[in-house]
Amino acid sequence: MSDLAEAFADGPAFIPYLAVGDPDYESSLEYVEALERGGADVIELGLPFSEPIAEGPTIQEAVVRSLEAGMTPDRFFEFVEDLDVDVPLVCMTYYNLIYQYRPPDAAGDADGETAGDAADDVTGPRPFVEKAADVGLSGFVVPDLPAEEAGPLRDACDEFGLDLVSIVAPTTEGDRLDRLVEVASGYLYVQARLGVTGAQSSVSDRTAASLDRLSDVDLPKAVGFGIASGEQAAEVVEAGADGVIVGSALVDVVAEGVESDLPVDEVADRLEELARELKAGAVRGYERRQPAPERSSN
Repeated sequence: MSDLAEAFADGPAFIPYLAVGDPDYESSLEYVEALERGGADVIELGLPFSEPIAEGPTIQEAVVRSLEAGMTPDRFFEFVEDLDVDVPLVCMTYYNLIYQYRPPDAAGDADGETAGDAADDVTGPRPFVEKAADVGLSGFVVPDLPAEEAGPLRDACDEFGLDLVSIVAPTTEGDRLDRLVEVASGYLYVQARLGVTGAQSSVSDRTAASLDRLSDVDLPKAVGFGIASGEQAAEVVEAGADGVIVGSALVDVVAEGVESDLPVDEVADRLEELARELKAGAVRGYERRQPAPERSSN
């Protein structure tokens, strides 16, 4: 069992997301570590990309702050190595960054090879995946990668022992659903609603139907897109989810800290508090859906 799948073994998994480097490197380290203290079972680390097509305004703004603070793929890998957490880490990013990545030592001549020969050895997703495995990442979520084109990344993940998480939308069905499930490992990211990321005031009524459609899939199902409170987390898990993914509600806390010029430790405390609420809600929802204990007849 992979590290990601194992995170779901003892009850519902809480999977928070933050954009790495938002609003700066050192603060971001503290914020991610606060999420583990708050009960995270897996943490999704956003590697910022200039065109985040799946993200709503909240995360788009976080991406801008991170990029302006100097975040790059190599800085991202340094960040992962510097983190002091003991839960699986998932890189959430866009395929162009993965495909185009070249290690710093691959730019020139290597052991007598020409630069062109060296470049041929490092094209495609393999170098990125190899580096990700080296720094301790457990898998990837890649919102813009079509299932039909996921073969090279899937092969690289298999080679280095990482998971590739597929995103399943409420409208995904038929052959496309089968293909997404076929290339997926670790868990499925079940999109609670159509559109882009962003905190919502209520849980989509499509969530239960999506989970029912995936009931025969032998992977944990984690629901994301719009969850912002402990009660919403409880509703989603009660509907059958194996975990909840929360991003925008947490990024909002970081953004408020930036806007109000709050001390880093205060923002970290707020993140930890919200994480505890979300994790507790997920557990509460799990308990609601369990059969009532049998009462003794004595």
